[in-house]
This record gives sequence, C-alpha cells and structure tokens, in this order.
Amino acid sequence: MTVGIVIVSHSPDVAKGAADMVRQMVGDEVPLGFCGGNPAGGLGTSVEKILTAIEQAWSEDGVAILVDLGGAETNSEMAIEMLAAERQSRIAICNAPVVEGAVMAATEASGGGSLADVKRTAEELSAQ
Repeated sequence: MTVGIVIVSHSPDVAKGAADMVRQMVGDEVPLGFCGGNPAGGLGTSVEKILTAIEQAWSEDGVAILVDLGGAETNSEMAIEMLAAERQSRIAICNAPVVEGAVMAATEASGGGSLADVKRTAEELSAQ
C-alpha cells in the first residue's frame, strides 16, 4: 500500500488539473482524491467534499493533503477533526504548492515513502 494524496483547491478546475498531472506522472498506483469549489459550484471549499476526497484516497499508510489557500487548510482541518481518532493520526496537511507539491508527494508515495517522507518531500518545495 502507498500513502494517499488529496488535493483541495478553491477551484474545481485547479483540483482536477492537479489530479490529472499526478495521474500522468505516477499512474494509478497512488490513491488519489481531489475536490474544489463550494457546494453551490462557485469558488471555495467544502468540508463534505474534503471528507469524500479523503475517503477516495484513504490508505492505511496515511494521506497527505495539499491545499491552495488558507480556507482550504481550515476546512481540511475541520474535516480531519470529524474522522475517527485512528484516522486523524494518519493524515498530514502539507505546507507546499498545490500542483508541484502534489506531483512530488505522489512521486515519493509511489516509491514507498512513509507519510512523513511524503510530507517532507512536498514541503521541500516551500523551503527553496
């Protein structure tokens, strides 16, 4: 099993585009979920959509979440808090650019990296 990746964007198009890039770069071996937009279809994020994306990408090895803006991070944190405690401890929000971070995180995950490795690899992009 490999670490799952979740992409959360305020834009449904950005979320889908980033997910498409991940699939093209690493194939289907990494569990992947993505979501974007508010419940009305406009720009924003939704706790319910994030929970669904986490479920789609769920892996016992963990899930790394990449977000585009502060509201996406806040709603991701709220979604995590709604999960069972044993799942909460297996999820990390990465402080990384959403597109590049998702590709790098998925690449690390596809190589068998742990959740900590996946998070660190994604976040190295922010340190540069």
